[in-house]
Amino acid sequence: MTAPRIGICVVTYNSADLIEDLVASLAAGGDGTEWTLVVADNASSDDTVATVRRLAPSAIVIETGANLGYAAGVNAAIRGAGDQDAYLILNADVRLTAGCMATLYASLSDTVGIVVPRLLDAKNETIWSMRREPTVLRAWADAVAGAERVGRVPALGEIVTDPALYDSARPTDWAEGSTQLIGRACARACGDWDESYFLYSEETEYDLRARDNGFLTLYQPAAVAVHLEGGSAGSPRQWSLLVMNRVRLFARRRGPVAASAFWLATVGREASRAMLGKATSRAALRDLVSRRRWRERPGPEWLGGVRA
Repeated sequence: MTAPRIGICVVTYNSADLIEDLVASLAAGGDGTEWTLVVADNASSDDTVATVRRLAPSAIVIETGANLGYAAGVNAAIRGAGDQDAYLILNADVRLTAGCMATLYASLSDTVGIVVPRLLDAKNETIWSMRREPTVLRAWADAVAGAERVGRVPALGEIVTDPALYDSARPTDWAEGSTQLIGRACARACGDWDESYFLYSEETEYDLRARDNGFLTLYQPAAVAVHLEGGSAGSPRQWSLLVMNRVRLFARRRGPVAASAFWLATVGREASRAMLGKATSRAALRDLVSRRRWRERPGPEWLGGVRA
């Protein structure tokens, strides 16, 4: 049987220190597939591009010319990959384990358009990567009791935090976006990733849009990858953008009345955490109640030059 052709689509921004281990994981991770590495670089100021060219001379490198955001980088990489059987969207801080790509690809079907692996962190512990669709009830439950606590109750938790649910393959409304294999049919039906988000919520929007188009997202624990994870939880500017984009996405999908209730729950959550002294929540709260911030399109000025 012919090996599937997969475009590995990586977005970089000042990622030079991550490239060596990423590239080193691809041979084993891509075993059983015919893969092409495509790197879309969002105007890194370090030697990311030179490092990619040195370590992966056969890679296709696309220099976007500016820090355009994650979704724009994904779109550029997919276009650069050309016609493939599937596209593996990959953060630069992900490392694939042996056979990961072939296992993900084998799980695609007429109805399964996106497959995600079990993700482990740097301590070899499972990352809570599965997500349920955002709702007003889940937003309020998070505000009152915390996302991890309510994540074991499907009606109340957006983040799936029941360890038992990570031991077998199952559909998920959406999934953490660092490692997602998208089948060709799904990619064609859904089109581009939404570049208006710049960073955060773009994978939520895409996975939910795939579902709207008849394609499931499947969590497949037989495929494993390691995600070192970024620092949005500790960065006030990144956390604020993450929170704002969650509200933006909900409003676009559900309309103004539900969006107002979701916004209020989010304000309540960030206010309660801000009173506990969390700088991230103070930043998010200031932006949530700022009309000026809501008029702005998210971009690199929000983040001060972090990886996108």
